[in-house]
Amino acid sequence: MERVALNAQIRKESGKSIAGKLRRRGLIPAVIYGKNEEPMAIATDRREIVKLLRKQGENVIIDLNVQKDANTVATTVIIKDIQYNILKEEISHIDFQHVKLTEKIRVYVPLTTKGGAAAPGVKEGGVLEHILREIEIEALPTNIPKEIVIDVSGLKIGDAVHVADLKVGEGIEIITDVSQIAVLVKFTAEEKVETVEKTEEETIEPEVIKKKKAEEEPAEEKK
Repeated sequence: MERVALNAQIRKESGKSIAGKLRRRGLIPAVIYGKNEEPMAIATDRREIVKLLRKQGENVIIDLNVQKDANTVATTVIIKDIQYNILKEEISHIDFQHVKLTEKIRVYVPLTTKGGAAAPGVKEGGVLEHILREIEIEALPTNIPKEIVIDVSGLKIGDAVHVADLKVGEGIEIITDVSQIAVLVKFTAEEKVETVEKTEEETIEPEVIKKKKAEEEPAEEKK
């Protein structure tokens, strides 16, 4: 995990209206959670957070300097959760988790792939399907990777990479079920529908009913 610094300030008030005022000022409401610790309500600069996420992503160790009255409280955190305003497409709230660099933590790490275009199965018309987008791991904060890259360049149609096949660094334990499939190459060509052509049309002749002419009645005898 990369390590960066970020400034924040204590929030003495809470609520939707207060959060709205903070956002209008370019700040993002946030909370720091920790084991056996009281949650700490803070606010941090939106531009700094956006810059951090674009450059380092979510899996990053943050040395957070929180301004509290005339003092600055330093704490080490990671990003636990980010909430977004779907309509405005912007961050509305962040949950930070206080961590100790000497204690292991559990986090989710994204899965990415490389070599998809070169995979034999893809060249033959198959499609690379991502079954899992992330997996849960346990490790020291300094050992947590930004992402786990899967090399799929050798996959043929029907081949799959399971979680057990993933290459992770030393000191990293995979928590996700290792029997799960992470990615696979699937054949998705349109199924050909066989059309049965009529080679000979069967003609059914209508039934002909022959009616016998009614026998003429015998002529009356001349008197």
